[in-house]
Amino acid sequence: MNNKEVMTVAETVSNEKGVSRTIIFEALELALAAAAKRSYPVEVDLRIEIDQRTGHYKTFRQWKVVPDDLPAEEQMATKQISLAAAQLDDPDVQVGDIVEEEVDNIPFARIGAQTAKQIIYQKVREAERRQMAELYSQKLGQLVRGTVKKVERGSVYVDLGDNVEAYLPKENMIPREMLKMGDQVRAILEDIVQDVRGPQIVLSRTTPKLIKALFEIEVPEISQGSIEILNASRDPGSRAKIAVKSFDQRIDPVGACVGMRGSRVQNITKELNGERVDIILWDDNPIQFVINAMSPAEVVSIVVDEDRHMMDIAVDQDKLSQAIGRNGQNVRLASELTGWELNVMSAEEAENKQQKETSRISQLFVDELEVDEEVAEILVREGFSSLEEVAYVPIAEMLEIEEFDEEIVEALRDAAKNALESYASLKKELGDKAPSADLIQLLEGDHILAYKLAKKGVSTPDDLAELASDELAEMAAIDEETASQYIMTARQSWFV
Repeated sequence: MNNKEVMTVAETVSNEKGVSRTIIFEALELALAAAAKRSYPVEVDLRIEIDQRTGHYKTFRQWKVVPDDLPAEEQMATKQISLAAAQLDDPDVQVGDIVEEEVDNIPFARIGAQTAKQIIYQKVREAERRQMAELYSQKLGQLVRGTVKKVERGSVYVDLGDNVEAYLPKENMIPREMLKMGDQVRAILEDIVQDVRGPQIVLSRTTPKLIKALFEIEVPEISQGSIEILNASRDPGSRAKIAVKSFDQRIDPVGACVGMRGSRVQNITKELNGERVDIILWDDNPIQFVINAMSPAEVVSIVVDEDRHMMDIAVDQDKLSQAIGRNGQNVRLASELTGWELNVMSAEEAENKQQKETSRISQLFVDELEVDEEVAEILVREGFSSLEEVAYVPIAEMLEIEEFDEEIVEALRDAAKNALESYASLKKELGDKAPSADLIQLLEGDHILAYKLAKKGVSTPDDLAELASDELAEMAAIDEETASQYIMTARQSWFV
């Protein structure tokens, strides 16, 4: 390659590929260096420097500066120079620096030009991918459309146009979906990752963002801002739920999304390989929102645990399987949609659980506040469920309870504060063996049980999970059924 050929290659490739001359010359320098190395009988490091105006180039041989005492087995004389030798020419050089000297340019044979050409086009492809990545990084999370270009081991390569290719991995495809070459496909631009060939656009057809984007296309009221999709949850290819809200009282958001005779939602179901979509009315009241999200199951009652962000949902026995759904699908999607952990049970189970919880809290007050069952039941009836609430709820609120006067209220608050202080003292005494917050939460806020177990070496859910049900029942003086439930809850983390 002579100077004229260098300039011709740079101009031609730059014009053909739309890549800057700087990138082309960087590729040329690497290509020429690679070709030059082939002419040396030993392994060396070379650097080529091209004048972008004239095409003239210089060749520099490089050595890395290494310590004087580098072990012989690690030395490479053709590519390294000792610190002492390097400092003879430049006293400021340090270990790790690169020193170089200009050497004669090597005349390149045909094989050299071919190597140069391969490296140039590799660099051009890398540059094109970088430019593509910069362009599409602004479209992350957006819907894109393309044509299936290639199917490989279940995954798909999609042509997005303008010579841009994207990758739709098998795990990001809808189950049982069969895409073939030439098919038109819509997906969400999920990520741009680096692989050995450079940046790669990754698509997804399983993300909830896809169903939201499709509804935005099908339902004009959404793009106009009259309706908003606030959340979506999916079991790709099977079922999905979306939560919609209207900002115009004249528009029914559910009806608008369903469309005339179900036309709009049917179009989306077809696009998603038969995935059935439940359209749920959003409600600012989380309880009503959960009731809506459990559709088509009808909810009998709900008990809310705000501390654990959990709701117990009761349905009629004959509706229990519908409420849970196949493999728990309905309740799982409702939970993802609402952001609440939902436990579905029959009305009878809910009543039994509530009675059990009421008895536990009542017994807590009897034991810790040293009151009789009547007073404890009054506290439970009025919504008190912990010692903290009794200790710190404003006096005025407690005085609104018909059976309580100021003297009783003060006595209850003092007793609750004393009990909490004793727990704080016990916690300090136990140190790192004190029950963790996770354990207390798992035990449904039962501080007495938590500290009883901590004294016997059970301080965390993992400690609890190691126990057998009969062992825990004896240790905590509880029935085996309850002990088994606690242990199974503690073991859930093993299977995540």
